[in-house]
Amino acid sequence: MSTAKPDIVTPEQWRTAREALLKKEKAHTRARDAMAAERRRMPMTRVEKDYRFTAPGGGDATLLDLFDGSRQLVVYRFFMDPGMDVYPERGCPGCSMYSDQLSNLLHLRERGTRYVAVSRGEQEHLQRYREHMGWEFPWYTLRDDFDADHDVAEWHGTNVFLRDGDDVYRTYFIDARGDEALGSTWNFLDITPFGRQEEWEDSPQGWPQTPPYTWGGWHDKYEHTI
Repeated sequence: MSTAKPDIVTPEQWRTAREALLKKEKAHTRARDAMAAERRRMPMTRVEKDYRFTAPGGGDATLLDLFDGSRQLVVYRFFMDPGMDVYPERGCPGCSMYSDQLSNLLHLRERGTRYVAVSRGEQEHLQRYREHMGWEFPWYTLRDDFDADHDVAEWHGTNVFLRDGDDVYRTYFIDARGDEALGSTWNFLDITPFGRQEEWEDSPQGWPQTPPYTWGGWHDKYEHTI
């Protein structure tokens, strides 16, 4: 069965069309940068509750523990909960496909940002499934109202937190199709309060910044762990 195709043109006409589209793409990039700059100026809300999680290995963990010394924390609510038809063998297929596309998380750690997943599944099932799928992110078990209090009582969603000493602040939340754009180091940094932490960014005064393309590179040269 034949299908309709875009116009067939000469190489010169193709380049003209490409240059016209490139102008729009660059405008889109500038708009995205402006949105990220606005995101870095969003008000924050202090986390007052003493939330508790079960850590990989079975230990007790607080929200502060999830930072593991980092200043910023990205928490993905992975839907792998008791009561699902596929539990305990598997988690949500959409969350699983998303997790397959995560970039190397050591690059985030190099920028003072830690990524973790949380679910209501028991640790034995979360860790077995994580190892089966070849994922490396830390995966904690929810034990209280953290998910309900942060708009992810079920399904998926991404919360971002900032640590100032022992004080923790919620800075951002995104879910639904917004999660589709995440996965790369750059996209994750763009939803954090500090951003990419590069000098070209429009950030609040005093935010950490370095020259661009000077901090990242070979992940095996970093001192951090995931």
